[in-house]
Amino acid sequence: MPETQKPVSPWPFIALAVLAVAAYLALSANVEDADPRPMGTAADIKTIAERDDVNLLFILVDTLRADRLGAYGYERDTSPLFDHLARHGLRFDRHLAQSSWTKASMASLWTSLYPTRAGVTRFNDLLSAEAVMPAERLKDAGFLTAAIWRNGWVSGYFGFDQGFDVYHRPVPEPSMGQVERQNPTLSIAGTDVAAVVSAEDFIRVHQDDRWFLYIHLMDVHEYTYDEDSAKFGTSYSDVYDNSILRTNIVLDRLYRFLAKAGQLEKTVIVMTSDHGEAFGERGFEGHARKVYKETTEVPWIVSFPFKLEEGLVVEARTRGVDTWPTVLDLMGYPIDPFEDIDGFSRVPEILAAAEGRETGGEAEDDPGLTIAHLDQTWGQREQEPRQTVAVLEGPLRYVQSTEPDGHMIEQLFDRRTDEAELVDLFANRPDDAARLRDQAEGYLAAEPPWGADTRKLELNEIQLNQLRALGYQLP
Repeated sequence: MPETQKPVSPWPFIALAVLAVAAYLALSANVEDADPRPMGTAADIKTIAERDDVNLLFILVDTLRADRLGAYGYERDTSPLFDHLARHGLRFDRHLAQSSWTKASMASLWTSLYPTRAGVTRFNDLLSAEAVMPAERLKDAGFLTAAIWRNGWVSGYFGFDQGFDVYHRPVPEPSMGQVERQNPTLSIAGTDVAAVVSAEDFIRVHQDDRWFLYIHLMDVHEYTYDEDSAKFGTSYSDVYDNSILRTNIVLDRLYRFLAKAGQLEKTVIVMTSDHGEAFGERGFEGHARKVYKETTEVPWIVSFPFKLEEGLVVEARTRGVDTWPTVLDLMGYPIDPFEDIDGFSRVPEILAAAEGRETGGEAEDDPGLTIAHLDQTWGQREQEPRQTVAVLEGPLRYVQSTEPDGHMIEQLFDRRTDEAELVDLFANRPDDAARLRDQAEGYLAAEPPWGADTRKLELNEIQLNQLRALGYQLP
């Protein structure tokens, strides 16, 4: 049954409560009419790197699978703002998160290294200080760097605050009306409204500076919805859709704030997710268990400081590790091609799409190694690691999982004939399976570029309880 959120003591939030009302407008005014950006062309994409006034807003919507957005073909109107950004910007059609658990996925996203190479696969792993984070690169380039986050797995004590001038977890706001959560295991207080209000405050104060702002939102992860977003029913899956709509409503407020402040015309907006969510496709729900399609295929949308008459689509397979090499290149700060990372810039595909050239397809082999990985015992102090790895090559997905009794299960899927990737072809395609198995085993043997790091964080009970509040079982 849905769990009603209990109001937090409101004394610090009287002004915030008044401001929060706008977050509950169901996009009453068309977002097209609220977008003051000038029209742009393919040539303007190349000039972003030459400008010295462009800000960067990075929005991470936790637990958002791509196929639940209109821009990715979903029939329900769950995502009017995200669809608008894609319609006049850039959408990556097949984007793979590197894990189905936030901490491992975010470590890979920030470092452009696969989980074993980033060195973050278990609950007490620390991100190495030798990892070079995007915030560090942008700070060196003169940006004011700030983060507003609500997921404890990206807490600063795990090393995720490297390079940020401000690393802020917003104080929960009081409830406005009836805010509900479907998942009763969750007890984290507040909603994404607090994050948006904090973002507005940051931009208001620093609107004359050049800034990079990262916002990590949690309402979809928590299945948070309200009266204005309760449009799609009451099943577990329906409420997930309600929460996506609510996130769009809340972010619409921030979008309109940027428009009124004259910031949209000088801001690149990047939206993506750390992982998806399962709804019983293979007999389990949630995430952080396996690395099948439903928990690893996520959106990646980029909005420019101008509108394109017709949005661009990069059809080639992309990966979370490609995100920051691409964004930094787009902004004019490319990563040295000789740097030892697993991702690379997809700006060439962006420009190809802008010029009407092909950007990849199902029959095309994916460049490089394409991996999703989870240590299935990531939250258990005493248990030995049990890995599950997916290797993607063109339309194929090979998955191997070590089970609790020690035996390995191997599966092979081909999306050309099975879009949902539910039909196991492993027994019929031994050559493909053997080739991809070799890649999986080679990946698991890899180490971080700085060598093995055995440091672990000893979490205290307060920190453990903060993570348990997300609904995870921890020792």
